This record gives sequence, C-alpha cells and structure tokens, in this order.
Amino acid sequence: MIVKKVAHKARVGTKVLRDEGLLGFTIVALQFLQKHRKRTAKKPEGKNPIYTCVKYQDAIRADISKPLPVWKGTDKKQLTFNWIMSPPGKGSGGHLNAFRFIKFLEDAGHECRIYLYAQDGKSPISAILNVMGDSYPALKATAGMQWLADDNNMLPADGIFATSWETAYPAFNSPVKARRFYFIQDFEPYFYPAGSFYSLAENTYKLGFYGVTAGGWLAKKLHTEYGMQTDHFDFGSDKQLYSYDNAGERKEVMCYVRPFTERRGFETCMMALELFHEQHPDYTINLAGWDVSEYDIPFPYVNLKTLELHELNALYNRCAAALILSFTNMSLLPLEVLGSGTIPVVNEGENNSLVSNNPYIEYSPNDPVSLAKTLTKVVTRKDGAAYAKKAAASVKKVGWAESGAKFVGIVERETRRHE
Repeated sequence: MIVKKVAHKARVGTKVLRDEGLLGFTIVALQFLQKHRKRTAKKPEGKNPIYTCVKYQDAIRADISKPLPVWKGTDKKQLTFNWIMSPPGKGSGGHLNAFRFIKFLEDAGHECRIYLYAQDGKSPISAILNVMGDSYPALKATAGMQWLADDNNMLPADGIFATSWETAYPAFNSPVKARRFYFIQDFEPYFYPAGSFYSLAENTYKLGFYGVTAGGWLAKKLHTEYGMQTDHFDFGSDKQLYSYDNAGERKEVMCYVRPFTERRGFETCMMALELFHEQHPDYTINLAGWDVSEYDIPFPYVNLKTLELHELNALYNRCAAALILSFTNMSLLPLEVLGSGTIPVVNEGENNSLVSNNPYIEYSPNDPVSLAKTLTKVVTRKDGAAYAKKAAASVKKVGWAESGAKFVGIVERETRRHE
C-alpha cells in the first residue's frame, strides 16, 4: 500500500513538473504539504532549508520602503524589454499568454529577451525547449532564452517585466536602469493561506511597478488596495482555434478540472456535476484538464486528461455547456468555449464579471445546487441550437489582436513617458 501511494505521488509530481513547469510544481507541492503536513524529526544528515519560492537573498535584499528610481523616459523608436519568468511547461496557460504578448511587442518592432528564474535548479535550456514543443508562439526571444545569473546580471533594456510574484524581486533588485512593468494575470497571494508566502506575494504590489493586468478586476483591485499604477488588456478568443461547427443537438457537457489548483474549485465542480447527472443521466460528462482516473468520482464521466490545443474545438462543439470555476481572476476558457457555441457556467463575483460582461456567460452562485440548476437551465433551452450560434457570434470580434494592440500601446506609452 505504501509503495502504491509513493508511486502515485511520484507520477503526479512528474506530470505537474512536465505540464506546469517549476513554478506550477512548487505551488502544487506547497498546497499538498499544507493539506497533509505532519510533524517529522529533523534529518540527521542536515537541517531543513528555508524555502521561499523566490531566491532567499533576492527577497531579503528588496527594501520596499525605498521607491524605485524615477524613470526619465526615452525617445527611442525601437524599445528593448527583458522578461523574467519561471521555466515554461507544456500546457501552461500563464506562460502561453506571456509568450503571446511578447510576440505582440516583437511584431511591433521591439526587441524582447527572456530570462528564466527559479529558487532551485536550472534545467538545460534545450530540455525546457523540448518540453515546450510547439505549444507556444514562435518568438525571436526564444532563441536567446537563458537563465538569470545569480548576480542578477541582465543586458541593458528600456523595460523589465516581472511575470509572477517571485520574479518581481529580481526585477526590483536589478541594477539595470529601465521602466519596471508587472505582467499580472492573477492575484497570486490567493494561491496561499495567510502567512509568509501570501505576504511575499502581496508585497510585490508595493514595489512601484506599472501593472498591466489581464482584465479589469485585477487593475481595479491593485490600484484601489495597493495604490499601483495599472492598466489592463481584455481577454480574447483565438478565432483560428475555436469556431462554431455543430448546429445540431448537443448531448454532452464538459468541466475544466484541476484537482491540485485550489482556485479552480474541483470539489465544488464534482458535487455540482453529481447533482446534474441525477437530473440528466442521458448527458455525457467530460472532464478535461487533468487525469482524474485515481479520484473516486460519484458519476459516470469521460476522462479526457490534458488535451492538445488542436483537440479542444471538437470537444467544445459536442458540448452544450461548460462548467468553468475560478475563485481568483477569471479563466481564459469562458470566451474560448463561447467561440465554439458552448455556454460557460461560471461562479459569480467581480473577479469574473469585471473581466467579461459577455451576456452569454451564465454566472451562478458558487454552491453546488445553484451550479447544477444553471447547467440544467442551459441544456434545457428550447432554442439551444440558435442560442449557441448567437453565443459563438458574440466573440467573433473579441480576438487577441485587439488586446495585443492595446497592450503594446500601454507599454510604449509608459516606456516613453518622461516623468
């Protein structure tokens, strides 16, 4: 039994590291330890290290009471940006989006560099590129991707982007004279319980960076609660990947599942789907996003595990509804599934509604009974096919190109601003 449990944990850990990269693996490991912490004796061969996600010395050196030097602006036409990020993994949505916006800057004629950062371990760049495969946009910056040296030495640039809370510390400490930007896709303190990690993440919003956020909720929250200068880009839908192809009857639903990612509400989803199945046993329930074969799920389901991007449109076109919960910033998926005519059921809250006010998103109270009722409302619509077509049409003008143009405009404006 013990061997079986250890083997299971090893398989899960390996998959998280491959699919989510080092940052994702760290978050999952911390969440697991927080749920299953036990008192253990010190190992005789040495003492336990102090783990901080960010490099210990980077965190201890960051004096948030001292403001950043005033950025004097630049009149350069072609700008250069250094991006600091954790190592990308296969299927990492956050990294994919960062690469998407780096490409927008490159296409606008600017130069970008990628510096990888992690507290422990430095996998060979060739191994990281192999894991990434062809899942990411092709960038000029990828060819020169490198690890950020321990001395925090980066080439001169006009702007430095932090892309997650732990990368904000080396961006803050860097001696490079450049405009500091924070590419923010979620409120990362919510990834942890109250404590050191929550505080370390929260303090990065007090470093004086200019925040460019995914959606309006984050921009409002960070400006109101932390006094950050912020602007935001809107979520988009990839028109080349998602299209309305099925005008017939749809007798399936899907749910985005990430059991180890607390903000995706896996347990709440399972309870809601059990209630839904009791009322609609004729509907096929698809679980996508993670291999859930080792969970005791109390209803019949299809375990789709982690799908490739090119496989998603076919799934969405079979489904009448998609249950997609997020208890922090809204997922990218609601607008994506709409592009295929699937109606997303999303939990209520400004974290979601301030990101998108699309009228075809079904917002629901986040208790299992209400979510099940909302799913029922969607699948029992008498005009379901016509409604699905209208839903797909509602996102035809909501592409990433528009978001990219806004993002580039924000960055150019703030980099060239003479303060």
